Amino acid sequence: MSQSVPEPASDAAFQSLLLKPQLNPQHPLVTLAQAIDWHYFEQEFQSQMAGEMGRPPLPARLLVGLHYLKAMYNESDESVVMKWVENPYWQYFCGELYFQHQLPCHPTTLVKWRKRVGASGMEKLLNQVLQTANGQQAFQKTDLKQVNVDTTVQEKAIAFPTDARLYDKARRTLVRQAKQHQVKLRQSYVRLGKQALLKQSRYAAARQGRRAQKQTQKLRTYLGRVIRDIERKLPVPSATLRVLLESAKQIYKQQKQDAHKCYSVHAPEVECIAKGKASKKYEFGCKVAVVTTSMSNWIVGIAAHHANPYDGATLAPALRQVEQLTGIRPKQAIVDQGFRGTQYHPADVEVLVCKQGKRAGSLKRVLKHRNAIEPIIGHSKTDHGMGRNYLKGRSGDQINALLAGCGFNLRKLYRFLIERGREGLSPC
Repeated sequence: MSQSVPEPASDAAFQSLLLKPQLNPQHPLVTLAQAIDWHYFEQEFQSQMAGEMGRPPLPARLLVGLHYLKAMYNESDESVVMKWVENPYWQYFCGELYFQHQLPCHPTTLVKWRKRVGASGMEKLLNQVLQTANGQQAFQKTDLKQVNVDTTVQEKAIAFPTDARLYDKARRTLVRQAKQHQVKLRQSYVRLGKQALLKQSRYAAARQGRRAQKQTQKLRTYLGRVIRDIERKLPVPSATLRVLLESAKQIYKQQKQDAHKCYSVHAPEVECIAKGKASKKYEFGCKVAVVTTSMSNWIVGIAAHHANPYDGATLAPALRQVEQLTGIRPKQAIVDQGFRGTQYHPADVEVLVCKQGKRAGSLKRVLKHRNAIEPIIGHSKTDHGMGRNYLKGRSGDQINALLAGCGFNLRKLYRFLIERGREGLSPC
């Protein structure tokens, strides 16, 4: 936790230690720090941060500021706290009065805070970014009347799920849990499983399908033996082991043509989504609906959806989220052909579906603006962490998507403040 600097003997020395006079007042992070309503977070997160016992909670501005910086610069929990110590602008953005030489908190503190506030708390972060952008006149509320809506896939941080890998990973995880519960297995297959997995990968690379399939069947047999051994020797498993056994049984029994298969041991919520891309036919994660303003290209709604819904089914929840975040109901939504089906279109919103046919006049320009949502999704993936999600569970999918929206909007506001500062400079 940050340590306060003791007050020096004289007022001049005291003023010389302040952080703000040493910074460039025209820096966008300084302007952002002054524009964001930090008292809003102190009021909203007071109940989540208050504890009956233990050390006093960290300031809400510090934790919110670290998450904003994490999303803006696509940092991990570990790297954002390490770089915070080196960057005076980051420290001022998070509310420090003096330059700090110690870590603001342990990286796991950010994990615990996200679990406390949940996806609803992250929506408040996105809401405040939009309000700040509107207060800086980066966009007008009238821009919310016309929005673009599209879906993408937020991939989970898992290995590509082959049968051999899943069998071996499930067996190794069960053996580790059995050891923690002091269950002595008849055989753990640590050595044999490693050999079979290595042979399977080599045979598959050499296009020797029958030999590779034989090693895959061996790995499946080893998994089944470990499952039955644990069930015999531990009839009443703990909650953690029970969930793991269910996932392992599903992996053991599932076939190629089955629906709702398990693709990861540590992330059973992962879904296989076929997007029809030439470079990547299947993506493993969850579907995310993104809503942007048609003219100014701000992300005004972003949410993760599970069970791989039809694109059109995400339209109504996406528009409700925009209304919840901004207080304005869009009047016109521009979508692609994946949203076809009037049964999914809200009655009070005009839905324009882009088609391949030619259109003329103003309608053609309006539909052409929908293409701007594609690079927005691309930047959210490559620059703000939505391309590979490392947060756990379905709540982690929601939180990571919202953080990506915050990061994109903050970087857009950051560039807006830079351009406004250049326009304010007098010519030489």
